[in-house]
Amino acid sequence: MLPTNLDIDLLRSFALGVELGSFARAADRLGRSPSAISLQLKKLEEQVGETLLHKQGRGLVLTEAGEILLGYAKRILELNDEARAAVRGVEKLEGWVRIGVPQDFAETWLPGLLGRFSKIHPKVRVEARVDRGVAMVQAIDRGELDVALTWGTLANPRAEILARREVAWIGPSGFRHTPGDPLPIVAFDPPCAFRKAAVDALDNHCIAWRHAFASPSLAGLWAAVTAGLGVTPRILEGKPAHLAALHPGDAGLPDLGTIELALHVAETRLAAPAEELKRLVLEAVATR
Repeated sequence: MLPTNLDIDLLRSFALGVELGSFARAADRLGRSPSAISLQLKKLEEQVGETLLHKQGRGLVLTEAGEILLGYAKRILELNDEARAAVRGVEKLEGWVRIGVPQDFAETWLPGLLGRFSKIHPKVRVEARVDRGVAMVQAIDRGELDVALTWGTLANPRAEILARREVAWIGPSGFRHTPGDPLPIVAFDPPCAFRKAAVDALDNHCIAWRHAFASPSLAGLWAAVTAGLGVTPRILEGKPAHLAALHPGDAGLPDLGTIELALHVAETRLAAPAEELKRLVLEAVATR
């Protein structure tokens, strides 16, 4: 009897739902209905012959079998995506590509993506720049970068909004703002989309604030929050494990809404290596 082949689409929905902590969010990312994702999970359980998730409170958690499959699913999906990219790259791309990214991504998924790109296209030289958004848009305009990701469009009419991410207050666990005291904010100096989101929300709720700590690096912001100098508005991706995402109601803080993730490209037509890296970046953003 032939072994059952696991369906790649089912594995992708399963892995993405676990990563996002919500299969409803996974459905939205994948352009499917929640009921379609539920049917996929049921079919995947039938393929492996085990229950992968069970209810805990209002959510779902992995069973032991689910935890085992998740590790394999990530490896299978990575190999699948790498194989597809390698086949598309049989023409052996040559040249170079220059990309700019925010620090949030430079410390999370970007190194792995660049590593896979270099493996698939060894003749392409990749230059990556981690910088503030305004500086990267200026570099795009000067022809020093081919592609850049920034938080917010930064008034660039050619910017393409790829996604929106929730902005959270991040600070020590149990932090609560004392009414009447200025809230100490840890953030980059302006212009900074995160700082603006925080200041606008605080001003709208008539909450006093002060810019307690500024740093040119994300690591500096995390260090300041860890030291108790204040709280910072950021996305949760890359948040240090010892810091907490503060619930606005419990912390006495306003909700911060979402922030746009924008793509900027050079005005001239991108060369093939830059187009290929852009495609991989778009795929990575879409599945996170």
